[in-house]
Amino acid sequence: MKSFDGRVAAVTGAGSGIGRALAEELARRGAHLALCDIDDAGLAETVTRADGHGVKSTARHVDGADRVAMHTWADAVVQEHGHVNLLCNNAGVALAAPVDATTYDDFTWLMDIDFWGVVFGTKAFLPHLKAAGEGHIVNVSSVFGLVSVPSQSAYNAAKFAVRGFSDALRMELDIDGAGVSCTTVHPGGVKTNIARNARLDPATGHEPRDFDAIARTSPEHAAKKILTAVERNRRRVTIGPDAKVVDLVSRLPAALYQRMVVYGARRRSARS
Repeated sequence: MKSFDGRVAAVTGAGSGIGRALAEELARRGAHLALCDIDDAGLAETVTRADGHGVKSTARHVDGADRVAMHTWADAVVQEHGHVNLLCNNAGVALAAPVDATTYDDFTWLMDIDFWGVVFGTKAFLPHLKAAGEGHIVNVSSVFGLVSVPSQSAYNAAKFAVRGFSDALRMELDIDGAGVSCTTVHPGGVKTNIARNARLDPATGHEPRDFDAIARTSPEHAAKKILTAVERNRRRVTIGPDAKVVDLVSRLPAALYQRMVVYGARRRSARS
């Protein structure tokens, strides 16, 4: 996709953060929007912000962890817009807890949204993207899909899974030659609500304000980087200077980078 003008873009988690910024930037570039979220108020605000660009916007309350709901939404998007060209699987949640303190319910909650939501969205929209003859899938992973860190076992598992799933999908699409492609996104610290809505175990010592202090990248900058990656048909894109550093760290021997992380965690624990 070299242009978004006149195309139809579906965005999950569009009620805030990167999802909202993607919707606004796509509208500026002439793309018609099909948006979903479980945050109805936030979703309505995104639609309001996208208005005025002369594009058609539709919005629906959809839980990305609900397979039937995602397939129903994908069919509705094509009925309402005629076709769909771009899918951004962006919705996500966060969880910080050591393995022995992570409940099975919390693990399932995170995996259902962060991993299965990507699978459901991809499976639901892929036939429609192929039918359009021109399409792209954006799957949002994380820097925690590049390296693992203590207290993030569930989040690491989901984001590594998104990366592996998306890499395999991209190769299949390259082989298929149906005019559809895929980009995996690895954001670093982006100023969104994900930390404020996260489930945090007190034992980790993490608080939402800790994330806010290191989140240096705006959602608007992230959205522009993502859309540039789509235009250039990139396989992966890192978002933010911190993500670039983590990408380099991920290339070190596992024993080396893990010792570095453990050392840093111990120093942080000693100071607190």
